[in-house]
Amino acid sequence: MKNPKHLDEAFELVNEELLTMFKKKHKDYGKGNILDMGELGIAFRISEKFNRIKHLLMQGKKPANESVEESWIDIAVYAVIAVLLKRSWFKKLELKEKNLPNK
Repeated sequence: MKNPKHLDEAFELVNEELLTMFKKKHKDYGKGNILDMGELGIAFRISEKFNRIKHLLMQGKKPANESVEESWIDIAVYAVIAVLLKRSWFKKLELKEKNLPNK
């Protein structure tokens, strides 16, 4: 992981991680799972992630699978997708890149 010297650089690094996660999940799931339930579905997914984080933090548990940080990244990605959906961009636009990350 890079070691940024400034807060805005750190913010950019996290946004790069969000884009990578978005592309990875988009490759796996496409648009259908989001378009099926729309904004309400996104709200439910965020709620589930948040409740998971809250439970882990309150219990002081270290998760066996997805880390708390990964859950925060998922929430951020869902939030961006919700904005894209509200602006009608999510449904009508496609990814520019043909080769998506395999991570």
